[in-house]
Amino acid sequence: MPRKLPETDVVLVGFGWTAAILAQELTQAGLRVLALERGGWRDTPTHFPPTVAPDELRFYWRKEMFQDNARETLTFRNNTGQMALPMRRWGSFLPGEGVGGAGVHWNGQTYRFLPSDFEAASHNVKRYGPLADGLTVQDYGVTYDELEPHFDRFEKLCGIGGVAGNLNGDIQASGNRFEGWRSSNYPNPPMEMTFAQHRFAEAAQALGHRPYPAPSANMSRPYVNPLGVQLGPCSYCGFCEKYGCGNYSKASPQTTILPVLMQHPNFTLKTHNEVLHITRDSTGRRATGVVHVDLEGETYEQPAQIVILCAYQLHNTRLMMLSGIGEIYDPRTGEGLLGKNYCYQVVSSVDVFYEDKFTNQFAGAGALGMMIDEFNGDNFDHAGLGFIGGGYIACWTTNARPIETHRTPEGTPEWGSAWKKAVAENFLKSTSISTHGASMAHAANHLDLDPTYKDVHGRPLMRMTYDFTANDRAMTAHLTEQARRIGERMGGREIRVKPRQGPYDSMPYQTTHNTGGTIMGSNPANSVVNRYLQSWEVPNLFVMGAGVFPQNAGYNPTGTVAALTYWAAEAIKTRYLRDPGPLVRI
Repeated sequence: MPRKLPETDVVLVGFGWTAAILAQELTQAGLRVLALERGGWRDTPTHFPPTVAPDELRFYWRKEMFQDNARETLTFRNNTGQMALPMRRWGSFLPGEGVGGAGVHWNGQTYRFLPSDFEAASHNVKRYGPLADGLTVQDYGVTYDELEPHFDRFEKLCGIGGVAGNLNGDIQASGNRFEGWRSSNYPNPPMEMTFAQHRFAEAAQALGHRPYPAPSANMSRPYVNPLGVQLGPCSYCGFCEKYGCGNYSKASPQTTILPVLMQHPNFTLKTHNEVLHITRDSTGRRATGVVHVDLEGETYEQPAQIVILCAYQLHNTRLMMLSGIGEIYDPRTGEGLLGKNYCYQVVSSVDVFYEDKFTNQFAGAGALGMMIDEFNGDNFDHAGLGFIGGGYIACWTTNARPIETHRTPEGTPEWGSAWKKAVAENFLKSTSISTHGASMAHAANHLDLDPTYKDVHGRPLMRMTYDFTANDRAMTAHLTEQARRIGERMGGREIRVKPRQGPYDSMPYQTTHNTGGTIMGSNPANSVVNRYLQSWEVPNLFVMGAGVFPQNAGYNPTGTVAALTYWAAEAIKTRYLRDPGPLVRI
């Protein structure tokens, strides 16, 4: 029998970006907030000092800061005709564990989704006609214009560096002319570009494109955010993605919010406490709190007036399934919504090799890049192309970590002395162009509970059923061809095109951009949560994160996740607290 604890106003499940934002907002509103994080405490001086942070073997290959998949993992299959098997080692994506979550080991690439991304169904149907069979794309239920102030808040919190392309409707020559309007410029200038970015920009311009510096949460200069927290300038060490930053140069919960939040007397954080399920009253319409377990195996019931799920997308979806909140999606009948519209990201690349130019890829940062947006979203005419959606094309200098980075030309053996020679010859003389494509929701791709495999607590594991669709394949082929054309103009000795081929493989790393499963929408018939991320079924339950995306756009998701979190926090503070109950009445 769980030990019952004193009630709190708000309990947050998980403690990454969304929980840190909500905790700061709701404690300032006077609420008592408790956060439960199943991992341990992590801070910059203790866990990521400069002498420790750039340890490739420890943090990436031995997965020290990622979810312990000996205790919990997920099972995977490409289609329902296969037997799903457990992912014993993280590959394609890397769920974080511990304070800060995946917000500690992200690259810092920070975007606002395009205005049309929030209306993907209605926009594309209006322009191109009915969606292809099997696509389950839908509108978010919230617009870019409504989220703009919240994008702005997050960019100022994090000190994002970049160049505005659309400042209050005025198109700026050096920024992204396709972006939605912004009320103010980025708080910091862009990062210093390297040889590779200059070559990419020249080649893209020669082809008629408008390259611009990628928005970056790696600091281009010293910065003090609106909470009074100071961040330092980036040292271009190249250890951003999959690593914590030891220089206070990458925006994370630790470097932007926690120094202030942890001083609030009405905020409490409990680490090494895993939430097992959400509790409800006899009507099933009200959450009464959560049950959680500590490292010693002791279980507790934590009553709360408001429950907010802030864990990783996969965990939020699974926790709702384990708590019996909502009907799990069945792809055979189309019934149920929980687990529907799981989406990922579709990527490819083109490597460029030089004879006598030194690219020095090791001097980089997670969001150091130049990019073009001509083939993102609906920025181009899709008529006759056989797909909707798109993605950006960029030249990043994020790293050249020696164990992970070994670009070789076409025809190089995969092992042996010839491979070693090619790696050594090309390590300092190569770069890469990447495409980062959207993932349009499809009826076959979904999440549910595995009937066979269980976690350390005896609960069913999450089961993922996912493969690239015809829309994905046509889109990525189009993007890869555009990247090839740019690569050929970059003046190298040769290029190597790496298209997206074959079924989705869960082993090689791609992105940690998992979305869907707890999708938002306009009514209970098409969504799990409403436009304020409030559960239709349990009104005092809110769900944060990329799980609410009805489909995934061509950009990285963090900026939009954060904007939606601020949007939901504002609705809770100004509307829900005055009149607890559904914020959208149907």
